[in-house]
Amino acid sequence: MRRFIPFLAPALGTLCFAGAAASLRAEPEALPAIGIIIDDMGYRMAECREALSLPGPLAYSFFPHLSGNRELLRRATAGGKEILLHLPMEAERKNNLLGPGALFERMNREQLTSTLEADFTSVPQAIGVNNHEGSVLTADPQAMDWLMQAIKARGGLFFVDSRTTGRTVAGRAAAAQGVPHLNRDVFLDNEPDREAIRRQFLTLIETARRRGTALAIGHPKPETLAVLAEMLPTLPREGVQLVPVHELLARQSHAEAAWQPSLSPSPRVAKN
Repeated sequence: MRRFIPFLAPALGTLCFAGAAASLRAEPEALPAIGIIIDDMGYRMAECREALSLPGPLAYSFFPHLSGNRELLRRATAGGKEILLHLPMEAERKNNLLGPGALFERMNREQLTSTLEADFTSVPQAIGVNNHEGSVLTADPQAMDWLMQAIKARGGLFFVDSRTTGRTVAGRAAAAQGVPHLNRDVFLDNEPDREAIRRQFLTLIETARRRGTALAIGHPKPETLAVLAEMLPTLPREGVQLVPVHELLARQSHAEAAWQPSLSPSPRVAKN
């Protein structure tokens, strides 16, 4: 029988602990994770093409029914990028700028559902949905219930609440209908200034370090693209991992299941 040598026990314990800690640090799943969605895809073709050339598993959210989508969707698919439907929704102002395929509070259920179906048909590669504008519609419980029921009926889709209003009930409606969902944590480029965008990117990293995961939304603006091209390669040095949005959702769902008291929503600043 193998003899146990007592004086080696502390050293062996230290070595085992150090080895376990090193292993934990090496596991990608143990790193803080961020996801990034580039919204407003389909306009400004040159900027959209440049956005699709950014490194890493960013997601791209496409407006429905735009003529430029065919080329851009082909490029995104070839690049293995995640594709979302950027769903226009009624806002408090400037609804004339929403574009085709928008959802409005005045719509009945059939109108809302048929409009949504046509939108999906125009972006058939979409694996998820996030709202464009929507400060009115995402605050309407009935409209959000209809929307989430329609999303659930298609199967296998998730919803990202862009949180354009603090009054949003979209996440609550998604949870009630069993639709996997995420909330936007950081807008990168409300201020189209490179230094401001860098600060928002650092806020994204700090949020992920604090909470384990964080999700940002940006747009194909020259300033945003320049900052992302500069800062995405620094993530390994920062000890932060960029992951697809569906993986971010899985990690967040796992963390919430493991720690139920953390499910209470934290306040986030809404986009102006």
